[in-house]
Amino acid sequence: MTRIDAKFAELSAAGKKAFVSYVMAGDPDFDTALEVVKGLPAAGVDIIELGLPFTDPMADGPTIQLAGQRALDAGMTLERTLQLAAEFRKGDDTTPIVLMGYYNPIYNRGVDKFLTDAKAAGIDGLIVVDLPPEEDDELCIPAQAAGLNFIRLATPTTDDKRLPRVLQNTSGFVYYVSITGITGAAEADAGDVGPEVARIKAATDLPVIVGFGINTPEKARNIASISDGAVVGSAIVSQIAAGKPVEEVLAFVKSLSDGAHAA
Repeated sequence: MTRIDAKFAELSAAGKKAFVSYVMAGDPDFDTALEVVKGLPAAGVDIIELGLPFTDPMADGPTIQLAGQRALDAGMTLERTLQLAAEFRKGDDTTPIVLMGYYNPIYNRGVDKFLTDAKAAGIDGLIVVDLPPEEDDELCIPAQAAGLNFIRLATPTTDDKRLPRVLQNTSGFVYYVSITGITGAAEADAGDVGPEVARIKAATDLPVIVGFGINTPEKARNIASISDGAVVGSAIVSQIAAGKPVEEVLAFVKSLSDGAHAA
């Protein structure tokens, strides 16, 4: 059982929904990002999504793209991202960390070396948005063999024919992208999302977590009420981009987690 599996078992036993927060590793710099990440569990975050900076993102809107650029400009690399996770692990051995990014940096490092290093750094799961199920032998299957969850995205365009293929080797949870488009581009609507979550849950026993377009405590509560939890990324990254003190960023995160946990 991974930390992700254990967290969902704990939440289920407590009758609670999950709150997942995304931050870009190294944004705006290593030390500030580490301070934010260290503060997330106390702000009510159940699972941390740690963005891996990359020069050519595809699913990310301007907010996340700019965060990645700030991190890269500050010298962030895959190596430093794993170091950040390892530093966090020195004080927290229970909160799951999901590394979210693109395949290129992993490929360049070498899959075997990456998986060994990620496991040693305390990474629990991967979301690699540019590797479709047809490429499962590339990273998904080796990752699961190494004890890491491989989390897949489902979207409004994932029809009933495609869904079984998407779910086939997914573990940890399913990430449902609530809108058609990039992060931060539109707002999620629980009325639209609810039937889609129900459709996915009818096809899998995995928790279904909803992200994209959630930017207020009320939206976090509404989305969590029709799913197994909510993910917030761009709204949090925007606080960091605005230069807010870490305490203010974490207070905002707390308001979002309180919303999701009220569902």
